[in-house]
Amino acid sequence: MFLVIFSAGIGVLNMAKKAISRMCGSNESFEGNQFWLIDKDGLITKERKDIDPAGAPFACGYGSEEVKGLKEGASLLEVVKKVKPHVLLGLSGVGGIFNKEVLRAMKHSDSCRPAIFAMSNPTKNAECTPKDAFKYAGENIIFASGSPFENVDLGNGKVGYVNQANNMYLFPGIGLGALLSGAKHISDGMLQAAAECLASYITDEDIKKGVIFPSISSIRHITIQVGAAVIHAAVADDLAEGHGDVDIKQLSHMSKEEIMEYVARNMWYPIYSPLVHD
Repeated sequence: MFLVIFSAGIGVLNMAKKAISRMCGSNESFEGNQFWLIDKDGLITKERKDIDPAGAPFACGYGSEEVKGLKEGASLLEVVKKVKPHVLLGLSGVGGIFNKEVLRAMKHSDSCRPAIFAMSNPTKNAECTPKDAFKYAGENIIFASGSPFENVDLGNGKVGYVNQANNMYLFPGIGLGALLSGAKHISDGMLQAAAECLASYITDEDIKKGVIFPSISSIRHITIQVGAAVIHAAVADDLAEGHGDVDIKQLSHMSKEEIMEYVARNMWYPIYSPLVHD
């Protein structure tokens, strides 16, 4: 799997690397030709002067086979054409940088199903629109954005699904889980547990349709599950200290169902009183 990502998202890249390593059940290094890092000056290689220390581990080894003949500062289009990434992740804040040439280059073959994530917001800063993505990269892509867009009508009853990667799916559960566990720090393990919990809601059938986020109608149940996953990870990472009448010993011995019940009874349920005019 290849990722082309902009340097503003080094934290995202580090989490992606850890997630892939965990999914593969290996401690193998996933730098090199798995991740391709691009910033405003183009492809980052080991030839880059004054390289950002955070991005240094992902810099390509210039002159080696792994860079596929690409030089320091190569453009996004050059990288996409030669690397043929499966995932194009935009965290650039530059609207329209995934232009039609870049999007066309992402269509490596009719059988390929690339993922194009235009994550910058607000809408005017999105790296591309879903309409352009489906038009130039093909109807088979998986698309996600950081800004809200309408689904795309592809004709003949087909729909190009737009998945808005909104923090509403995770932040409430992460916050509540951290609070109820008594954790004073939120670890990468807690964040990864939250993300994996959310991903478990998506079926193979959903993915075939291009849907990668669950329905907003299930948000409260998702929050319960995510909160429970975060608590469990906090206990595993020795960060949990307990909260209120529930101490760390009790948390450590709770089953998954008991933790979910604990989260559910501590959630806020809005009650709106009717507005009465005299």
